[in-house]
Amino acid sequence: MSRQNNIAIALSGIASLGAFLVWYFLKDKYIYQNEWAFWLLLLVPLYGVYHWWSLERRHVDVQLPTLSHFGRHQAWLSEFQVQLPFMMRALALTFLVMSLARPQSLMSWQNVSTEGIDIVISMDISASMLAKDFKPDRLESSKEVAARFVRGRPNDRIGLVVYEGEAFTQCPLTTDHNVLIKLIKEIRTGMIKDGTAIGMGLATAVNRLRDSDAKSKVVILTTDGENNTGSISPLTAAEIAVQQGVRVYTIGVGTIGKALSPVAIYPDGSYKYEMADVRIDEELLTEIAALTDGKYFRATDEKVLQSIFEEIDMMEKTRIDVTEHSRRSENYFWMAALAALLIGLEFFYRQLVLQTLP
Repeated sequence: MSRQNNIAIALSGIASLGAFLVWYFLKDKYIYQNEWAFWLLLLVPLYGVYHWWSLERRHVDVQLPTLSHFGRHQAWLSEFQVQLPFMMRALALTFLVMSLARPQSLMSWQNVSTEGIDIVISMDISASMLAKDFKPDRLESSKEVAARFVRGRPNDRIGLVVYEGEAFTQCPLTTDHNVLIKLIKEIRTGMIKDGTAIGMGLATAVNRLRDSDAKSKVVILTTDGENNTGSISPLTAAEIAVQQGVRVYTIGVGTIGKALSPVAIYPDGSYKYEMADVRIDEELLTEIAALTDGKYFRATDEKVLQSIFEEIDMMEKTRIDVTEHSRRSENYFWMAALAALLIGLEFFYRQLVLQTLP
C-alpha cells in the first residue's frame, strides 16, 4: 500500500473522529428539531472509505532514477497538502449535517403569581421565658424555632411583635427574612417593663395586619404564663382579630408541673432560680384560637415546639401559580455558513495551491 493511501486512511479516521467530537460537544448545547439528521454523520466515514478507494484506482507507479532530491519530511508534507481538501470537505459535511438538524437555543422564563400569607409572630419575652425546662431556656428555644419557621417560608411577608408588660413591633411585615432572623436573634428579656400582657401582644400583632391585602392573615402567639397586665384584654384583642379576618394560633410554652424558673433578680441583673409551678392559662388561649378559627397548642419541650411550628407551616402553606414561557431561536445559520466557508476554502486551495494535471 502506498504512503499516500496510508495518509488517506489516517485522515479518514481523523475526519470521522472530528465529526463525532463536533456532534458530542454540541448535542447538549441546543435543542434539535431534526434529530434524525445525526444519522447522516455516518456519511463522513463512508466518504473517507470512498476517498481511499478512489486513490487506489488512480494510483500509478512512476519510475524515477533517484529520490535523493525528495527529503522524507518534504514528501510527507506534500502528501498531507494533497489530502487537505479531503479534510476540508469532510468537516464541511459535518457542519452541513449539524445545520440540517436545526439546532435551536431555548430561552425560558417564569411568571410567578404568589397568593402570599401575611404572618406576625407575637412572642412573650417576659422573665419567666428564661425557665430551664427547655434547652437552654424557653426564650432561646422559641427564637430558634421561629427562625427556622421563617427560613421555610420564603414567599410570605412575616413580622415580629414582642411583649412583656407592654408590646412593640420588633419588625414590620417584610420579605427580607435575613433582617427578620437577625432581629429575632437580638430578642432578650427586659427590653420593656416586666409582666405578661397577652392582650397587648395580640392586639399589636393584629394591628400590623390591619392594612394587609393578603387573603390569609395569621398571628402565631406564644406565651408561658397568664395575662396579668395591659390596657387591652386578650378576648377583646381576639374580637378585633375576628373583625380583621386574622386567624390566631396560640402556643403555651412550658412543661407540665414544675420548672426551674427565675423568681428574683439580683442587683447585677442576674436571676435567682427556684423550682416553681408552671401556670399557663390554657383555657384563655384555647378560647382565643377558637374565636379566630385558629388552634391552640401546648409545647412541653423544644421538640414539641418545633413540631407545632411545622404543623402550622403545613396548615398555612403558600400557593404558588407558575406560568412558564419559552422562545426558541434558530442556530443553524452559523453552522451552514461555516460549511460554506470550508467548501470555498477547499475550492480555492485546490485551484490556486495544488496544480493538478487534466
